[in-house]
Amino acid sequence: MRLDPEVSISIRRIAGSEDIALPEYQSIGAAGMDIRAAVESTIRLGPGKIASVPSGFSIALPVGFEAQIRPRSGLAVNHGITLVNSPGTIDADYRGEVGVAVINLGSEVFEITRGLRIAQMVIARVSRAHWNEVPDLPSTPRDTGGFGHTGA
Repeated sequence: MRLDPEVSISIRRIAGSEDIALPEYQSIGAAGMDIRAAVESTIRLGPGKIASVPSGFSIALPVGFEAQIRPRSGLAVNHGITLVNSPGTIDADYRGEVGVAVINLGSEVFEITRGLRIAQMVIARVSRAHWNEVPDLPSTPRDTGGFGHTGA
């Protein structure tokens, strides 16, 4: 079953990435689309190392939307592979290639091969804030409690 998209987004393949699948949902209930690695050659990512992985595409999001780049849970749990800036944000006015900042928190070298599903992308609506500076804020039961104030 295919759902009608809520928003239409223009996407452009980067030259040389024609063999890389565009981001796609893996199930009907998936919130994120898998992004594949458009690496020219295998990246051997050692423990504690970071790599910028190309995606092979760029997008033109409508104003009022962002694309969040998030880790894939299977890579995180099974290999310690996650994203340095999670979630990464692609703004509506960015037109460059989507890159994925990957880090290996595992104990073994991890190989990033061409076409590997390396991250996921969630398209989300955003609001722009307008500040209303006031001398005091209304109090709440929580008030200034933070950083574990409710216990472990």
